Amino acid sequence: MLRVVRTAAFILALGAAGAAAAWSNHALGTWQALSVLPEVARATPVPAESLEHFLLAAGPALEQVLANEEAWARANVPQYPARPDALAYRAGGDAATQRARFLAALRINPESKLPLFLQTRPGTEAQGRPALPWTEVTTLRRATSARTILFLQLREGEAVAPLEVVASASDEPDYGLDLGVWEDNDTPYGKVYGFGKQPFGSPKLEFSSQAPLHMGFFHENWIMYKAAGFLKRTFPEYRIHLYQTLSQFAFRNGHPYWGWRFAGWALHYVQDLTQPYHARVVPGVGTPKLLWANTADLLGFHRAKADAITLVSNRHQALENYQYNRMRAAYLKHADDDALLRAARDTSTDARYAPYNPAAIRSVVTQESHAESDATDAVLEHSLPSKYISDPAYTMSETEAQADLYSVATAMPVQVQEHMTAMTAGLMRHFGAHSRSFIRALAPAPSAANAAQR
Repeated sequence: MLRVVRTAAFILALGAAGAAAAWSNHALGTWQALSVLPEVARATPVPAESLEHFLLAAGPALEQVLANEEAWARANVPQYPARPDALAYRAGGDAATQRARFLAALRINPESKLPLFLQTRPGTEAQGRPALPWTEVTTLRRATSARTILFLQLREGEAVAPLEVVASASDEPDYGLDLGVWEDNDTPYGKVYGFGKQPFGSPKLEFSSQAPLHMGFFHENWIMYKAAGFLKRTFPEYRIHLYQTLSQFAFRNGHPYWGWRFAGWALHYVQDLTQPYHARVVPGVGTPKLLWANTADLLGFHRAKADAITLVSNRHQALENYQYNRMRAAYLKHADDDALLRAARDTSTDARYAPYNPAAIRSVVTQESHAESDATDAVLEHSLPSKYISDPAYTMSETEAQADLYSVATAMPVQVQEHMTAMTAGLMRHFGAHSRSFIRALAPAPSAANAAQR
C-alpha cells in the first residue's frame, strides 16, 4: 500500500508539471480554423449583449436548461463531482444577483471579468474601437500572452462579426474562469462549489487549479490508474457539454452574440485536448521508466523524480512557446502561407471524422493526441536546444516570457526545422478539424439565428 501511495504522489507531482495552458492564445488558431467555414466566416453580424442583459432576458427558461444539464453531467461524466443543489440557478432579482447566481451555477470563478470585448489579430489596429486594458479581461496577474494582446471594448448593441466573437471567446477560459474552484484552493467559492480537492497539480499555484478541467487523461496505462486513480478526475467533457448547451439555448432564444460566445468557450476545451501534453500525463516516459524512477525515489534517490518533473514541464511549455511565437510572427508579417496557419484551416482531413458528439472527446480527440504524444515529445527532444528540452537544471517557467523558441528554432539545421514544423502543423491540423467539427454540431442553431437576423 505504501508503494502505491508513493507512486501516486510521484504521478501527482508530474501532473503538477502540466498545469500550463494547452495552446498559447487559442484565437490565433480559431481565426484560421473557422475562416473556411462559410456559416461562420460569412455569418451576419450580431449585436453585442452584456451577460446581465442576456440573463435578465432568458428568465426562468434558463433554470430548466441548467437543471437538465446537471442531470446530464451526473449521468454521463465519469466521477463527476455533482453541483450542490443549493447552487442551482434561479431566475429573478436584479442584474448583479442574476450574474452571481449564474456564475455560481456554472461553478466558475466569480471574479471573472466577462466584459464585452474583442481580441485583435497581431499587427492590426483598433479600427475606431476603444482599447481595453488586459487587466479588464483576465483575473491573472502572471506573465501571460494576454499582456501582448490588443483588446477592444464593445458597446451594448454594437454589430460584431461572429467569427470575431467566437475566436475571442475561444481564448477566454484561460483568463481565470476555472481558477480557484477546488476546496483546497483557499478561495471562499472553492469551498462551496462541490468539486472536492484538486486532483493533481499544486492547489497553491494560481494557474495550476484550472488543469483538471482542461486536461483529459482518458487513455493511460492501467498501472497508472491503479497507482493514481485521481488521474481519472479530469472533467473537460463537463465544461464542453455545458457551454455547448448554453450556446444552443442562446441561439434558440434570439441571443446570437452569446450563442457564439458560449460556443467559443466550449471550443477552448476541445482545442485543449488536441495538445498531447493535455491528453497524456507523462509523454515520452514509458511505464517501466516511470516505475524505475519511483523505485529510486523510494530508496532515497530523488534525482530521477525531480528531473522527470522538470523535463515534462519544460517540454509542455516549449511546445506552447514555439506555437505561439510562430503563429504570432506569421500574423505580424501577414504571412498567410505559414505552415501552422495553413494547417489550422486545412479541411483535407475533415471528412475523416464522424460528426461531433460528446463521445468523440474520448474516442477521437484525446485518443488521437494521446497516440501522438511520444512522437511529439521525441521531435521536441531532437529539434530544440537541449537547454530547453533536456536540461533538468533549467526551468522553463521562470524564463518563458523572455524566450522565443520559434526564433531559436530558426537557427537549427533545415532538416530539424522541417521536423518541428511538420509535427506542430500536424497538431494544428487536428486543432482545426476538431474545431470545425464541433461548430458544425451546433447547426442548425447558428444558421437559424443568422436567418432570423436577415
